[in-house]
Amino acid sequence: MYAIIETGGKQYWVIPGEILQVERLTAKAGEEVTFKALWTASQEEKGATTGKSPSAKVTAKVVRHLRGDKIIVFRKRPKKAYEKSSGHRQELTELQVKEIQLS
Repeated sequence: MYAIIETGGKQYWVIPGEILQVERLTAKAGEEVTFKALWTASQEEKGATTGKSPSAKVTAKVVRHLRGDKIIVFRKRPKKAYEKSSGHRQELTELQVKEIQLS
């Protein structure tokens, strides 16, 4: 079973038990958050089901908050003696997907 969720302007493919890093959420560590599933798929004994389900939800637990690796941004204009350097570290939240509810 898998689902596709959207958070922070990005879409993520998730399966139960998976740990993923998304952009910083306001929830505290240890809390549970719920996302609306954009797409779901599951394999049952009778057959596979896929598609949009308006009531499908994905429940995840906030494991921790962290910061990503530093990215160096360097700009230079040729023949103009212009150089500018700066860095960026993205604020992230680590989630553990608990379950996908189809109904």
